[in-house]
Amino acid sequence: MESTHGFSIRDRFLERERENLSVYACPTSETKGREKPEIPCEIRTDFQRDRDRILHCQSFRRLMNKTQVFLAPVGDHYRTRMTHTLEVTQIARIIARALRLNEDLTEAAALGHDLGHTPFGHAGENAMQKCFDPDFTHYKQSLRVVEKLENDGKGLNLTFEVRDGIVNHTGKSMASTLEGIIVKYADRIAYINHDIDDACRAGILSVSDIPKSLRDVLGETHSQRINTMVTSIIRQSSGTPHIQMESEIQTAADQLRNFLFERVYRNPVAKSEETKAQEMLIRLFDFYVRHPERMPELYRRNMETESAERCACDFISGMTDRYAIEMYSGLHIPKVWRGPQV
Repeated sequence: MESTHGFSIRDRFLERERENLSVYACPTSETKGREKPEIPCEIRTDFQRDRDRILHCQSFRRLMNKTQVFLAPVGDHYRTRMTHTLEVTQIARIIARALRLNEDLTEAAALGHDLGHTPFGHAGENAMQKCFDPDFTHYKQSLRVVEKLENDGKGLNLTFEVRDGIVNHTGKSMASTLEGIIVKYADRIAYINHDIDDACRAGILSVSDIPKSLRDVLGETHSQRINTMVTSIIRQSSGTPHIQMESEIQTAADQLRNFLFERVYRNPVAKSEETKAQEMLIRLFDFYVRHPERMPELYRRNMETESAERCACDFISGMTDRYAIEMYSGLHIPKVWRGPQV
């Protein structure tokens, strides 16, 4: 597919990047590429293809029924892992656009950053640490999903930069591109603010509970706080090879996160069911390790090269909240016997 000038649509995208991106951006033409080389698409750049592969994969669709903060919430407006991912992606793209960095790379890494998250959020992550490996993390599992588990075990064959942004979106490690680092900031900006919103909706927090000193710096409303943090990053990072917030805003954001840990993330009302969820996943893990033949074909096939424990962890990590509950009920909860009606 060529234009009258002999350039494909993809070539025009690459030319636009060369003309418009910052010297600190990661242009698609300089990608380290894929583990398995592929013929370039005539329409999309490599990072655009990565974005599309993530959007169309099964793991992405399952995010709609995975916990963000409240376990399997009953209510139409609580965030799920899917809505969280979309909010992270939008925030990340705004920052990337303002700094003239590669929006396509930023978007792909943001969309894929939580693909490996367990059911029941961090409660599920803790369960896998207890029964499988203390070093298990959702971000390492996200990388495993795109490299090993998706596409019927073939993986998505994403570019190095997107995989790097996914696995380094949290924790102490930093992505090798500014676009990947933006995803780390966008993730925190998103969850700090939407978790406040959900906690207020659930009745365990009100905006007035947030210390006034933090509201004075960051803003009174959801949108004001996000805008404060985003614009702070843009101001502080423009024209530099770094992504960072202004010190006053960063300090306030860190204090707000600590406040959430105290009032929401460790709140006995919000977390009242987490112990049950963890115990349920641990029992599911034990069952599938003892009965690997009961796992789907993909995970049974992987046992040719990996342990039953590894495969059981992969299967359970990919479950949605509701599917995990259904599997547990089917395995451990007796069905009510109904005799003939006379």
